[in-house]
Amino acid sequence: MAIHNIQMVDLHKQYLAIKNEVDAAIAGVIESTQFINGDEVKAFQKELEDYLGVKHVIPCANGTDALQIALMALGLEPGDEIITSDFTFAATVEVVGLLKLKIVLVDVDPNTYCINTDKLKKAITPKTKAIIPVHLFGQCANMESIMQIANENQIAVVEDTAQAIGASYTFNDGTTKKAGTIGTLGTTSFFPSKNLGCYGDGGALFTNDDNLAEIARSIVNHGMKVRYYYDRIGVNSRLDTIQAAILRVKLRHLDEYAAARNKAAVYYDEAFKNHPNIKTPVRDKKSTHVFHQYTLVGCAIDNFELQKRLTEKGVPCMIYYPVPLHTQEAYRTPEMKDEDFEITNGLCKSVFSLPMHTELEEDELAFITKTVKEIIEDIKQ
Repeated sequence: MAIHNIQMVDLHKQYLAIKNEVDAAIAGVIESTQFINGDEVKAFQKELEDYLGVKHVIPCANGTDALQIALMALGLEPGDEIITSDFTFAATVEVVGLLKLKIVLVDVDPNTYCINTDKLKKAITPKTKAIIPVHLFGQCANMESIMQIANENQIAVVEDTAQAIGASYTFNDGTTKKAGTIGTLGTTSFFPSKNLGCYGDGGALFTNDDNLAEIARSIVNHGMKVRYYYDRIGVNSRLDTIQAAILRVKLRHLDEYAAARNKAAVYYDEAFKNHPNIKTPVRDKKSTHVFHQYTLVGCAIDNFELQKRLTEKGVPCMIYYPVPLHTQEAYRTPEMKDEDFEITNGLCKSVFSLPMHTELEEDELAFITKTVKEIIEDIKQ
């Protein structure tokens, strides 16, 4: 087939493959008119609990809300310190700021780009109340070390699993758990481009703690446990029934989606293997990788120039993330020194992400990789 209109994420092709299932699910909700907290929401909640092996899933309106509600459920006070990584999407720190908590950023691991646990340990103070490890690009952070550090210091762990739902982490004792089910609470986003994405906004929290689950369920519904009785200040954050119905369909395909992404990632790996100017993603031996993004590092290459030239040739390319959080006007503080973020600073100048989705075909992959290599060779001349 001719190469044309390659998408960074091709949701239309994915929809066509499950069209009958999705259309029937949406029609069923419309016929039922249960648009809020309908049976499909309850069914999705149970099916996701079973898939993740977690006691409680609390659906909500989006992934950012999930993070905020998780922190609210912990009963934190203004000024409490929350540690997370500098190299992530702003939602992770946005909710910390909104709740008047103190954002403490640390640098990332040079291989996985997840939070650097040595830096994390040094950042802990008596005011530290929670750690938010971000499972970046599709694989888990170093949860063995993170949980050890958290337990030693009696600190909560809120996993940001927006990019890694379905990934598994194996501990030294052989125990395997799904991303988002290891810490005190886990959160995720069902934004359309996510590995498990709906056709609008959606999110969820996960926990094995009965008390936290009860608190979070009331927070998402205006702080109510019993209707019109408000036990706490809450928010209005519910997963629409139509979105839940779509997610039920896509959950059944989640593992095959991960396999398709891994197949594409292996193709990319082989194409760029031993390339002098490209570093391919490193797989942590303890974590499976579900490749929400396929992110490379260009060695001595201007990633913005590369992005521009690839786009001109019909190859979508994104830079996740172009600006460190510690330099952003909304989040920088005098305590954050640029020299403390060497890895993040370097990544922001060198990372680039190629198309990654469930419908990539071999001729598209061949065109993408050939074009990348040609442009890099031209840039280096």
